[in-house]
Order: sequence, then structure tokens, then C-alpha cells
Amino acid sequence: MKPYLSIIIPYHNSSETIERLLLSITRSKKAPSYEVIVVDDGSSPSLSFRKPVPPGRWPKDSFQVKDGMTMRIVRFDRNHGPAVARNRGVAKARGEFVVFLDSDVELFGDTLANIAKIYHDDPDIVALTGVWVKEQKSRAFFPNFKALRDWSYWINERDKSGYYFLFSTRIASIKRSVFLRLGGFDETYPAPLVEDIELTYRIARRYAIIFAPNVRVRHEFESFWPIAKKYFLRAYYWTKLYQRRKKFDPVATTWQEAVTTISGVGVVFFAPISLISPIGQIGLTTALVLHLFLIRKFLIFLYQERGMVFATRGFFVGLVLYCFIFTGALLGRIR
Repeated sequence: MKPYLSIIIPYHNSSETIERLLLSITRSKKAPSYEVIVVDDGSSPSLSFRKPVPPGRWPKDSFQVKDGMTMRIVRFDRNHGPAVARNRGVAKARGEFVVFLDSDVELFGDTLANIAKIYHDDPDIVALTGVWVKEQKSRAFFPNFKALRDWSYWINERDKSGYYFLFSTRIASIKRSVFLRLGGFDETYPAPLVEDIELTYRIARRYAIIFAPNVRVRHEFESFWPIAKKYFLRAYYWTKLYQRRKKFDPVATTWQEAVTTISGVGVVFFAPISLISPIGQIGLTTALVLHLFLIRKFLIFLYQERGMVFATRGFFVGLVLYCFIFTGALLGRIR
């Protein structure tokens, strides 16, 4: 039987997380018919599970995994990046809609059912994006800060009248025929950079991308430095997209978020100068007042969730991250 959903998972040396993801898929409730395609993007060692499925009923390179779920594996000899991996997965898919998942997330029991319901209830919808919840297993500060930062962005601060939203590949879905007609992800990006943003722009030229808050996954965030590096690189490459489009948007950076970044960098820049110069004091006061106004919703949210100490610490960590974003954007603009 032809599946309704084709779940595409790019995989590269993430054996610690992918089995939890696959297990969460098998625990889905009231899910439509689906297939799972994992693209092993040059992992070392290569991905393997219990045993191959006997030929005949399933395509070649199918494997039986936990709870009777059958998964297909597409293998690369070397690493090509997630854009190529997802495109090759879709090329092998048979479902009417594809669902993109990162290999380090876990589904809720109703995630697949809610995706199917959205498409069934409104046949005009061709693309949607979900959300990762704010709860973290780790007690460390930064993973919890990042989870709350993303949750606030998606839930508290987003433009609720927006026509389209970031097609975030942690959890996103699109009609397969539309994805193929648009040409898939841009394969010139060798790493997870802004390929999701670039595809979002192409989808949004013709279709709305629906934000579905009931399409949820769990995701455990990394420590500070890997995230800071990602902010830097995404800002660098997004600036190149901006230079072609010449406009801000709700996908990557609105004009308000750009001003927030600049004001945050202004606080960091003027803070030491304010100790020796009246001009520095004026600059610091102006930048600080503006920055606090622009991030007020997030700071209130942090305070409500974790208290004053957490919110204060989050304010200063945010300033550092804005410096990474600003530096990436500036280099992207110069180069």
C-alpha cells in the first residue's frame, strides 16, 4: 500500500539519538500510513540495524527495527550534507507528503496524526512547520536558555498575521509533488547552514507555510559554543541571501530583530567606553534602553519561566550571541 507520509531523516554519526527517534515514531498513535527513509550521509561506521527484510515485499536496503517498523536506508560513501541527503530521500519516497525530521529529535504520540489532520481538514495546505517544546532533560543553563529562546520566538513573539514561516527541518512537512517541482533544497550548501531558509523563500513565492503548534518534537540543545558557531554561520550566509532579496522577513530576520542585534552590540561596545567618556555613557544608555525595550517580551517570559536570576543571566548571554550574529552578518556583507 502506498504510504500517506514519507518520513525523511538525514543521518550522520548520530547513533546516540536516532534510535530514540525511531522508537518515538513507532509509538505514534492514530498515525496515517507512513514509511521511514533514513539517508546515511557517509557515517563512520555506517548505520545498521537488526537485519535486512526478506526481498519481495519491501524495497532493497530495508531493515527491520524495533516494534516491527520497517525502515529503508539510502547510503552515501562520503558526506554530502543534509541538503543532498534530504533530496535523495525524497527521490526514493512514495508518500503524498514528506515529513523532514532531524535525527536528534523525538516525536510526540500525536505528531504524525496532527500532520495528517491538517492536510485532511484543508486540502489547500501544501506545507507546514512544527515546533520543538521548551522542556529540556539537561539542567544546564544554556540548553534551557536556547529552548526558551526558540519557544518564545515561535509562540510569544511571532507575527501571528504572517503569511509564511521558516520551513524548519527539525520538524516540517510538504507535499512531495510541490517539493520536487520547486527543485528541493539547494545542494550548494555543504552543511546545515541556510538551506532551509532559502527553500522557505522559494516555497513562499507561491504557497503559505502554515505554523502548526500542535506538531511537536522534543529536542535537546547543545552547549554554548556549537550554538554560537551556528548563529555566526547562519548570519553570514543569510546576509548573502538578503543582498539578493533586499528585504527583511519573518523567516530569518525582521527589521526589528536586526535593530535588536545592533542595539545589543551597541551595549557591549559602549560599556567599557562609558567608564572613561561621557559620550560612552550616552551611547550605553541609549543602546541599553532601546535593547531592553526590544527584548522585553523575552525577558518577561524568562522571568515567568525561571525567575530573576535566570532572566538576568539570559540577558547577558543574549548580548554575547548578538555579537556572534552581528559579526557573521558583517563579514557576509563585506565578503
